[in-house]
Formats: sequence, C-alpha cells, structure tokens
Amino acid sequence: MGFPTIIQPSSFYPGQKLFLSPPIDLSLPLFHLKFPKPSRHFPVQLSVATNPPPPPPSSTQPQQVPPNSPQRLLKELAQRKKTAFPKKKVPPRQFILKPPLDDAKLTQRFLNSPQLSLKSFPLLSSCLPPSTLNNTDKTWIDEYLLEAKQALGYPLQPSDQLGDDNPAKHFDTLLYLAFQHPACERSKARHIRNGHSRLSFLGGYVIELALAEYFLQRYPRESPGPMRERVFGLIGKRFLPSRIKAASLQNLVFPYDDIDKMLRKDKEPPVKSVFWALFGAIFLCFGLPEVYRVMFEAFGLDPEDESCQPKLRRQLEDVDYVSAEFETRQLSWQDIIAYRPPPDALFAHPRLFRACVPPGMHRFRGNIWDFDSKPKIMECLGYPRPTNDRIPEITEARNIELGLGLQLCFLHPSKYKFEHPRFCFERLEYVGQKIQDLVMAERLLMKHLDAPGRWLHEKHRRLLMNKFCGRYLRDRHLHHHIIYDETVQDRFEHNRKLRNPATTAVQQAMHGLAYTVYGKPDVRRLMFEVFDFEQIQPKEVKN
Repeated sequence: MGFPTIIQPSSFYPGQKLFLSPPIDLSLPLFHLKFPKPSRHFPVQLSVATNPPPPPPSSTQPQQVPPNSPQRLLKELAQRKKTAFPKKKVPPRQFILKPPLDDAKLTQRFLNSPQLSLKSFPLLSSCLPPSTLNNTDKTWIDEYLLEAKQALGYPLQPSDQLGDDNPAKHFDTLLYLAFQHPACERSKARHIRNGHSRLSFLGGYVIELALAEYFLQRYPRESPGPMRERVFGLIGKRFLPSRIKAASLQNLVFPYDDIDKMLRKDKEPPVKSVFWALFGAIFLCFGLPEVYRVMFEAFGLDPEDESCQPKLRRQLEDVDYVSAEFETRQLSWQDIIAYRPPPDALFAHPRLFRACVPPGMHRFRGNIWDFDSKPKIMECLGYPRPTNDRIPEITEARNIELGLGLQLCFLHPSKYKFEHPRFCFERLEYVGQKIQDLVMAERLLMKHLDAPGRWLHEKHRRLLMNKFCGRYLRDRHLHHHIIYDETVQDRFEHNRKLRNPATTAVQQAMHGLAYTVYGKPDVRRLMFEVFDFEQIQPKEVKN
C-alpha cells in the first residue's frame, strides 16, 4: 500500500517536517527506491521508515565454504596465478618453431642440395642455391635469361649442356640468382634470397681486386690515393645505374619501372646488389680475365672518363726507372687479359710484382736490416717456399727479390717520405688489402654454406678489423722489425693510436707481396696458418 512517507527533520531545520511527493510504494524491494538528489547547499539527512525484507528461504542460502576446503584453496590459487602470471599473447604463426626434421630427412635434404653436388669446385658449389630451383624460377630463366646473356656477350645455348669438369655448366643458375635483388618478388624465397646475397658478397671483393691490379699496372708511378678515387668514379653507387643502362640490363633489374624516373634511394641499392652479384657469378664460372672483358666491354667502363679522374694534387717526380713494359705505353684491359707469364717466370704475377717493386729498388739492399731482421722474419713466415724450378738460378733470383720485397714491406713511409720506397710500400699494401678481403670472403663462403650475405658481411668485417690485423702481426713479434724514422720511432712504438694502423699496413703489404710472388694459395697460408686470422688454433699457456 502507498502512503506519504514522513522524513525526520534534519539538524539544520529543527521543527520542520518534509513530505515526499509522489508517495513511495514500499512493496518494491529496497534497491528500487529512488530518491531525489540532495541539494548541494542544503544537505538533508534522510531516513526511510521501511519494514525489513523477509529472510530468503533456507534452500537458496549459499553454503559457507570452510576455510580449509580444497575448493576454496584452488580458487584462491587460480586468482593469484591470474595476478602473478597474466596470459601472454600468442606469437604469430611465422615465429612458431617447427619441429626439427628427423635424421633421415635432414640427411637426404643435405645430400640433395646443389651446394654438395660439386667436389672439384668447392667455392662455386658453396654459391649455388641451397635447394633446387622450382617452376617459378625456371619460368624466369626461360623468359629473360637469353636477353641477359646477349647483353653480356655470352652464347645463348643452355650452360647445363657443358661437361661436369667445366665450371661454366652452372652459369645459367648463377646468372639467374644475380638478378634476383632483394626488392624483387622472387627474393621472398629463402634459397633465392640467400643465393643472391652470397653472390653479391663475393662479387664486391672481386671487382675491387680486379680494378686494383688494373690500375697498379696502368699507372706505375701513381700512389694508391688517386687510384681509389678512380675506382670510386668507375663503380661508385651513384654511377652504377648508368652502367646498368649502358649494358641494356635495366629492364631485367626493374621490369615494371623506368629507371630514369626512379628516385636514387629506390634504384641504387638494387642496382649495386645486381652489379656485384653479376661479377661474382662471372668470376666463379670464367675467372678474372672474363671479369675485365665484361666490365670494360659490356658495361663500357672508361678509365679516362672525366668523372673517373682523381683530384689534382702535388705529385713528386719519381727518380726511379719503372719496368720497361710500363715505360713505353699505358696498358689497356686487353693487355691485362692477353698477358701470360713465361714458363720460367720468377713470380706468380710477374708484371704486378714489377708494378709494385721496380728494378731500381735494389740499392736499398745490403743494410743492417738484411742481416739482422730478414732471417728471423723469413723463418717466422716459412720463406722461401719450396718450388720446382728447372734452373737453380731462378730460385736464387726469386729469393733475392723476395727479401727485397720483405724489406719494402717493413719500411714505414716515415723513413723515406719523399722517395720511391714509400710508394712501393703503399702499392703493396693496396693490393694486399684487396687480396686479403677476397681470400677471407672465399673462406667464409665455403665454411658457412647456409649463411646469408648480410651475416657474412658482418663476420668478414669483424675478422678483418684494423686493430685485429695489426694484433696478429704483433702476436708473432714481428712489429719490432718495422723500420721507422728516428724522429717518430718512439711515438709509433708506444702510442697505440699510431702503432695499430702502422702494424696493420705492414700486415697487408706482406699479403700483397705473397700474392705477387707465390699467388693466392700463399696468402691463404699466411692468413690461416701463420697468423691465424680466424683465431681457431690452440694458444700457448703462459705461466
């Protein structure tokens, strides 16, 4: 029933009674009662006279769980787990690890890999894709490969028709990989992406070595500083799009875009990657002479172009005579390709050696260093190497030239600042740096078959850091034999900021000398057996 509800007077208004309108129906439960909002300025204390609700029936009353009940303990434990260990987000499907292959499947996968198909060409085998090409890859080969071969000047027949003893048999596969740069659609497949990046990793060092040898023989009186500027003018990143266009390969690199309308940041990285990978493939299949042909004939590199000329600098007049073959005329790339050393040559690369060590250098022999330091260095390096010469005089002449080259390697530029030994030292260091980079790249490719090119780049950089190369020389205690000028000797021996670059330069000059005298195998021996560049040989325990 409804009736007016009497509100008790508040303490602020004594003696007054307030009535609510409309009347409240008390038959409703308490939570349905609605009261008007009290005034902000006149707080009113309300008390409603209501009857207490009847107790609920005993059947619906919840049972009190005892404190030691297992259900109560499990409920509290679940609540604590929610607070301490919130539910983690499930990772995307591509990041969920797949169960490993069993031994039989894994063995079969390795045995079927093209990387293990060649035993006579381990470096070429390591640059093949880790799995066989699929139908998508073969479609690209059928559609575009003939155009690439024609632009580079190669026969159009499929290369897989060649014999197994010919490394060019795999040229079609490597040429396909060379054009699959990271920005193209087919590079999403891992075997294509890794194959291209590994080729590009090798090709960069091949180009650097080829141009270093070419410029050392073309400009016998020039120091390596201007040569580096010439190299940058020929194969710098900003110039490579024009080189690709000169070879009519731009449609294979960017089939859907106009290379002239693209931004530099969009076209330069893919073009550089393709350019390097192309020369990596050519080097693996045909060797260094073919690298020169494609570089200067197909891509049209011109060392006399205006953009390739070094900055003008003061060049000291060289008082020494250069070798006779450099004196008469400038060598071209055709001369580099056509040159074959005579069968009784003193060196593995006679012309390159004479470009770094001209005949006039013999006047620096016969000093105290020849009798005091040279025997110790030759014993440490394992020189002279055993050779099969028909005439004993050839062996003797080679050993004399080797000793002279070692002295030039240890002659710091401060000793003869304005004379020819400085240029000999710098030129040996220049070619040594390039051959050292290439030998280490080949080693990493054959050692890490499944590594992508970016990882190999980083590994290569960390192994050949300047501070490490100098340390390998100092570990063999050879830095004591470096000949400094008397005015700077104390500073170079006790200041590590001066000592480390100096010892690194000597290390690289020795690699350049080993390459010109005995060839690339001796550089490998020095790097991985004598100086242990990979730091895998056991060390002596010092007490």
